[in-house]
Amino acid sequence: MSKDIREIMKNYKNEDVSLSANHRNKFEDRLQKEVHHQTKKKIYTWLQVAASVVLIVSLAIGYFGIEPTSKDSKPTKKISLGSLSPELKSIENYYVSTINYEISNLSVNNSNKEILEGYLAKIGELTTEYKSLTTELNTKGVNDEIINALINNLQLRLQLLQRLKKQLNDLKQLNSKQNETQKL
Repeated sequence: MSKDIREIMKNYKNEDVSLSANHRNKFEDRLQKEVHHQTKKKIYTWLQVAASVVLIVSLAIGYFGIEPTSKDSKPTKKISLGSLSPELKSIENYYVSTINYEISNLSVNNSNKEILEGYLAKIGELTTEYKSLTTELNTKGVNDEIINALINNLQLRLQLLQRLKKQLNDLKQLNSKQNETQKL
């Protein structure tokens, strides 16, 4: 199958290859056909240029349309008092559970309804303030002032509930004393 190149070279005869007389004319004809054929391709080149421009413009819009991320951008995860440290989480859980427990133990009747509504309105304001402080914690970052304000807010809500509970007990004792004196 394979042939030795030495054998091929022994059998090689140098043949005189001459070009035909009208070789030059045939070459020119072929060259003209190729050149004229390329002009048809030029029609599509402007489409290619237009497509390239559209592609570049769309990439530029896509790139500049997206807000660049910087090192100063805030994480999407919301920070709360409990997510800062385990100690703060236990403090927050203690106050929130105690506040919820105290609210659930309140009994509403006609004699204490006004007092109860006043205190609960104030506690609602403090809860709204707590949420705004949490938002501020997320926007401005963690600092001691905000953390202290959050803890003070929880303490103040619990103190208000304890005062409310004391006033309700005093009111209940006063009502029971009035009832006893009326019965006698």
